[in-house]
Amino acid sequence: MRVDLFDFDLPHDLIALRPVSPRDSARMLLASGAEALADRCVLDLPDLLNPGDILVFNDTRVIPAQLEGRRGEARIGATLHKRVDLRRWQAFIRNAKRLKIGDEIAFGGGVSAVAEARGDDGSFTLCFDGDEPVEVLLERAGRIPLPPYIAGKRPADEQDRRDYQTVFAKEDGAVAAPTAALHFTDRLMAALDAKGIMRETLTLHVGAGTFLPVKAEDTNNHHMHSEWGRIDPCTAERINAARAAGGRVISVGTTSLRLLESAADESGTVQPFEGDTAIFITPGYRFKAVNGLMTNFHLPKSTLMMLVSALMGVDRMKAVYAHAIAQKYRFYSYGDSSLLIP
Repeated sequence: MRVDLFDFDLPHDLIALRPVSPRDSARMLLASGAEALADRCVLDLPDLLNPGDILVFNDTRVIPAQLEGRRGEARIGATLHKRVDLRRWQAFIRNAKRLKIGDEIAFGGGVSAVAEARGDDGSFTLCFDGDEPVEVLLERAGRIPLPPYIAGKRPADEQDRRDYQTVFAKEDGAVAAPTAALHFTDRLMAALDAKGIMRETLTLHVGAGTFLPVKAEDTNNHHMHSEWGRIDPCTAERINAARAAGGRVISVGTTSLRLLESAADESGTVQPFEGDTAIFITPGYRFKAVNGLMTNFHLPKSTLMMLVSALMGVDRMKAVYAHAIAQKYRFYSYGDSSLLIP
């Protein structure tokens, strides 16, 4: 499928550089079946779902995975994107032509790493020196890796350490937030509970590959980076029970959706899962586990734009995005939301 089918023009002033406050006051565009699009608010979510529906969240926690260092006189930037083991991470490197296998990078604060290998995609495997857990080293030397469309306009700061985490964040390992869940607050969760809407969490450690542009002209030629995820047996059992009782499975974010679909068998039953997934969902894909998706607005020609088009149809999503732009919805990680029910 041609990648340019998923392109659109977005005015730069619609890219959100900070989230709204409170988080649950963000706007939400409802696209349900063939009904007309409706401008709603995230706080309306309990009224848009049915008792017995189940929301599935990603409880991954963003780590300070952006590092700046030196190899001799050369400045080297590193964005960690996938854990290899306790001391090793795969990383995208800025100024990679100045880095060779065996070189040591000093990141400051007593934190350093050796470039051990280079992958086919140009990324490096970095092995961090010392005995302290890598997470401790990152807290000392790293910063929150904001998406390029925000980082290109302002530096990350202490406020981002709070803003770029969900209320569900628990499992360290993500280098990008599952941003659909950034809108959830305690008062919204209480309203959902009162309505009888259930919720479960899984873990998918979002990698920096989520921000990489699709450079191929055809989706068949795009290579997806893998990400590690886990759905424990009890969670899978409760999701399946809710679905069997007539509830809809609503994924909060594309990360939750991708893991649910990776774990589902052909009958739609979600199986326990632990490992890597590189699932690439494009139009023509048959969804097995998920009945709806709450998600922010995505980049042109991105794999996530392809995913939502697979769920709703290419023409429907073009209409959704045209409406969002015309009504000046705020886009991307810190932006507004949408609720997509095919």
